[in-house]
Amino acid sequence: MSLSAVGVFITLTFVILAAPPAAPAQQPVKRIGYLAQITRAPLVEAFRQGLRELGYREGQNLAMELRDAEGQPARLPALAAELVQLHVDVIVAFPTNAARAAKHATTRIPIVMAGADDPVRTGLVASLARPGGNMTGASNFGPDLSGKRLELLKEAVPTLSRIAVLWNAADSGMTLRFEQMQVAALALGKTVYPQGVHEATQVDSALAAMTQERPDALFVITDVLTARHNGRIVDFAAKNQLPTIFEYREPVVAGGLIVYGPSQADLHRRAAYYVDRILKGAKPADLPVEQPMRIELVINVKTAKELGLTLPSTLLFQADEVIR
Repeated sequence: MSLSAVGVFITLTFVILAAPPAAPAQQPVKRIGYLAQITRAPLVEAFRQGLRELGYREGQNLAMELRDAEGQPARLPALAAELVQLHVDVIVAFPTNAARAAKHATTRIPIVMAGADDPVRTGLVASLARPGGNMTGASNFGPDLSGKRLELLKEAVPTLSRIAVLWNAADSGMTLRFEQMQVAALALGKTVYPQGVHEATQVDSALAAMTQERPDALFVITDVLTARHNGRIVDFAAKNQLPTIFEYREPVVAGGLIVYGPSQADLHRRAAYYVDRILKGAKPADLPVEQPMRIELVINVKTAKELGLTLPSTLLFQADEVIR
């Protein structure tokens, strides 16, 4: 090799060694819209945790767009339209009203339910196995939940005969739940006193009506409207020595008697799985809708004692959590 060639080789080697390393390719940022009738921080965190476990990091490869209707269903369509205008990659919706608003807002952007009531009967999907369209996700509906709730309530209250039911009659999903509960109650030979309310101002009058009917227990179908009055409902039940059964954990921790229902946190973590599948190319129409995989039974023994109830050991043995 000539001296001049050696010099060129040395110079090129020096340039290569001195050049800074190439920057790693940046991961594309995916934008996830989250639409809620009312935002509950623990549920949003469960969803975020599910995404982190799948390798997503906000500020790195993920951006979240949160839209909260603050308990006002009428705001959901406009908020869903905002997410569509932002061209998010996926919309996660909770609960049924939010999923319906998202469905009406777009047929293009994939939508993941983070818990919806009977999505087939409410018209959100064509079927659980083959949802069709642009929506899939997790349903909080289980066909035998109402019957099981009544069986648990009867174990706690052996003299159970008359059951008051409080629900949001302005929400079709909640009315479906009431109808399922009514069928289950009639099958068990129980009398149902329906107390459907259409707005928050009617909750007090519904509770007052129960003092005239004197039911043996109160069955509360939970949505944003009734959940806002959990404290009022629990206080009323305590004052009137009325055993209660709820669908979600919070009111039983506050003094209700029994909760039997799906874990909302689990449903939100499962929504992250659906988001991941869709971002990796799966079509919502091909992803079956899942029903709850885990149902929680929580019993407040302190409340039972205050009501003068002696709970059978067979009932307590079934509980995932006993509050003393």
